[in-house]
Amino acid sequence: MEKVVILARVSTDKQEYERQITELAEHCRKMDWEVVRIFANKVSGAKTNEEREEIQELIEFVKTHQIQRVVCLEISRMGRNTLEALKVIQLLNEHKVSLYVKNYNLETLDSEGKVNPVASLICTILLEIAQMERLTIKERMASGRKQYIDRCRREGIKMGRPETYRKSMEEYKKQYQKEISLIRKGLSLANISAITGTSINTIRKVRILVREGRG
Repeated sequence: MEKVVILARVSTDKQEYERQITELAEHCRKMDWEVVRIFANKVSGAKTNEEREEIQELIEFVKTHQIQRVVCLEISRMGRNTLEALKVIQLLNEHKVSLYVKNYNLETLDSEGKVNPVASLICTILLEIAQMERLTIKERMASGRKQYIDRCRREGIKMGRPETYRKSMEEYKKQYQKEISLIRKGLSLANISAITGTSINTIRKVRILVREGRG
């Protein structure tokens, strides 16, 4: 039985993440592949693969545990761009570990452990398409924001915090008079929280108001 690991994309929707795991695990069972471990893929637009701990951990794991295959649903989240994703695939290929993309039934290595040129080409095309889609979405969002700002300026609509913000600050100070008094006496956040029962996060916000001269 071949040993494989699952690479699932982390989503804000927990059910979506679990659905990926279930779908990939079921496919592995049908293929008679042994799932040794599941990795969560967290893609950050600000990090290279070298800075992504989960990718470095994945590479190290497949190198030391005789893994034959990394199984994922789709390829677009392998890296922040096409180059970063291809680097991951190349690292896997160098260690004779195939990347299997279930949604397209793609396998980067053939049965002899050699690079599959057709699959590699398709992977590159899919990554380029995904990158173009991300750029298009980003440009649309930027354009939409600019149009909104321009319309607000033309129509004289005030942007930023609403007028009620200042009023709410006054209410905020009245509600936390005791906390403000203790902050001015120099007590720690933990002690103030223990005395008043107010959460430390809330007290921290109150302290900011005091330091800004609004409390």
